[in-house]
Amino acid sequence: MTIPERYRLTLTVAGRPVQHGWWASEAVARGKFASWVGEWGRPGARITLTDEVTGETLTTWPNAE
Repeated sequence: MTIPERYRLTLTVAGRPVQHGWWASEAVARGKFASWVGEWGRPGARITLTDEVTGETLTTWPNAE
């Protein structure tokens, strides 16, 4: 079963959420993650990819695993 909003990206700047996105595919969400890092990755920003079903943080920027 596909869950339309399973993978969530969150962009925070200075601790405040400024952008969110949700995808059903982890591969698509990881591609968007890389795109967001390229576009928004600068000091003071944090980008997080979370699996909304398990609650697991899959990766973050900075300090992406």
